[in-house]
Amino acid sequence: MSILRSWIDSLAALRNARQAAVLVTVARVAGSTPREAGAKMVFGPDGKAHGTIGGGQLEKRAEAEAARLIAEGSATPVFIDIPLGPEIAQCCGGHVTLLLEPFPAPRAALLLFGAGHVGRELVEVLGGLPVPVRWIDPRAEEFPQSLPANTEKSLTDAPLAEIAAAPPGSLVAIMTHSHDLDLELVEAALKREDMPYVGLIGSRTKRARFEARLKARGIDEVALERLVCPIGAGHKTGKHPREIAISIAAELLERGLTVAANAG
Repeated sequence: MSILRSWIDSLAALRNARQAAVLVTVARVAGSTPREAGAKMVFGPDGKAHGTIGGGQLEKRAEAEAARLIAEGSATPVFIDIPLGPEIAQCCGGHVTLLLEPFPAPRAALLLFGAGHVGRELVEVLGGLPVPVRWIDPRAEEFPQSLPANTEKSLTDAPLAEIAAAPPGSLVAIMTHSHDLDLELVEAALKREDMPYVGLIGSRTKRARFEARLKARGIDEVALERLVCPIGAGHKTGKHPREIAISIAAELLERGLTVAANAG
């Protein structure tokens, strides 16, 4: 039971950390082999192994294949047949078939910072679409009890880490309760050249103030062109949170939200 719990916990830890993983299982054996059928191990993106299928060249072969699957972002299981003696010079001399099941890193087409009135409405508006949304805020009480199936909650006091960990191509919408936090998030997102949309809720006056502060922090004009503020289709919206959310959703779709959801 402890061995079973070990690989399950390792896989769960990698998934909770939003990292890719490959589960390796000894599917079939013939002759003398280092482990029995059903033995499992897990590889993470750093190549670190959790558990064992027998060590030696067999595991090195599994590690190399796992690294390829992670690098390609594959979600397709593969079998590999390995004669231990002639192919990898492992003294057991038997035959092993490995099943490698890749678990790609969870993708977020949209990183939504802020669980205020507009953020809550935007999550509901996007809830019926097949696009993964990662909803980020440090205030537990601001999140509703239930979330749409496409939305993942991140209750964190380190929101900047979400920018750093986001997959390439993610869209970012920033509408937190703090102008200072908004600024930090915008700066971090603009420093990444692979985030095609960085939207900030606010007025043209807010944009002008942010541009001045961002320039002082070394953000150049090219990066600032990616900042969308005010946000919303045509920037002409009413003041009701749902109306604002609908306008923002329309702009996100226009800027490639569904393309980001199906990338990779």
